[in-house]
Amino acid sequence: MNVSLQNIDKVSALLTVKIEKIDYQEKVEQSLRKARQKAQMPGFRKGMVPKAMINKLYGKSILAEEVDKILNDKVYDYIKENKLKVLGQPLSNEEKQSKIDFDTMEEFEFTFDLALAPDFDVTVTKEDRVNYYTIEVTDKMVDAEVENYTRRNGKNEDVDIYKDNDIVEGLLVQLDEKGNTIEKGIQVESAQIMPSYFKNDEQKMLFADAKVDDVLTINPYSAYEANAVGLASLLKIDKTVAADVKSNFTFQIKKISRFIPGDLTQEIFDQVYGKDVVKSEEEFRAKIKEGLVQGFIPEGNYKFLMDVRKVLSDKVGKLEFSEKLLKRMILENNKDKGEEFVSKKFEESINELSWQLIKDKLVEAAGLKIEQSDIIETAKNAARAQFAQYGMHSVPDDVLTNYVQEMLKKKESVENLYNRAIEEKLTEDLKSKVTLENKTVSLEEFNKMFE
Repeated sequence: MNVSLQNIDKVSALLTVKIEKIDYQEKVEQSLRKARQKAQMPGFRKGMVPKAMINKLYGKSILAEEVDKILNDKVYDYIKENKLKVLGQPLSNEEKQSKIDFDTMEEFEFTFDLALAPDFDVTVTKEDRVNYYTIEVTDKMVDAEVENYTRRNGKNEDVDIYKDNDIVEGLLVQLDEKGNTIEKGIQVESAQIMPSYFKNDEQKMLFADAKVDDVLTINPYSAYEANAVGLASLLKIDKTVAADVKSNFTFQIKKISRFIPGDLTQEIFDQVYGKDVVKSEEEFRAKIKEGLVQGFIPEGNYKFLMDVRKVLSDKVGKLEFSEKLLKRMILENNKDKGEEFVSKKFEESINELSWQLIKDKLVEAAGLKIEQSDIIETAKNAARAQFAQYGMHSVPDDVLTNYVQEMLKKKESVENLYNRAIEEKLTEDLKSKVTLENKTVSLEEFNKMFE
């Protein structure tokens, strides 16, 4: 067997692999013997089918399979041993690769195109100034979180006078153009309306200070701005019919319900943060604020990495690639989308590839490694964040462990966790090496940066 490499230019090479009979003969014969031992054919006992018949039936496919195994092993061994920085998969050379005939040939030659990563340097110093944004946690944010918790033990109460966000229930009756009740028209006995959801302000104002037993004249079509789904839900009819119901209705108020949030209690404190961790509203609010501050750190890190990407990409400049080979790779992975798709996405793909190569260099230079413990800790943090979205800040260790174990059973999840772990370590490393321009911004200001 012979493996040779010919550099075409700085970013592409030709890899040639020659496989001779001596390289595969023993493995092919072993596979044929195994096939004969398992073969069952009429007229022959198991394992006694003539060798010539086995060769005729399975010889070609076994030869092709064994040659393919040897080829793959040698190609990737060569790349690894010679520390070639290959992008994507080796591609069969379209011009020099001759047709392979396993019926007549005993020696085989395979030729592959290799796309090589460009050689470049990237350094990070204190002269690199990068913004780091901290999102301000306001009292309003804390109030919203507190309200979410108090709503859990809140309740609906009947009231006499309507206020915003109340639910109004009553008899809804369709009227004609003269304001008379339409015989056999639409009537809904216990129609429920939440006027604060109306799109039309005039219709919404009709309910201002309305009382139980008041009779109002409303126009649902205007109130919902012709939204067929909303009309159908209110009028209890099909949405295809509801879209054409433009008449006025009388609405006799029978009941007004208001949601009253519950009180902050020790029971809520214990449910959220564990028994006796928090013992007062002041401590509860402080704990919530602390959680919000921590929760926004990944957002700040994400924006930092975006900004540092631009700084370092500008320093490195445009990297050279074998565009022809990369386009072939992208096309092979997106055969159903065609060349037009590849052309449209190519620049974006090159930018992402360039940044990935820069990150790889930075990770290697910093000596960053990811251990199994890092992946588990990243999984736990991800799980905690998910539970926190539902207000569960004190998750029992056994629940958290079981949740993480389920995450680690999926290969895709493990790959994502590895990538997240390495990116988190890289982010912290870069934050220590550049000069951070610290800025505190509101959540609204921060979100606008992504528009």
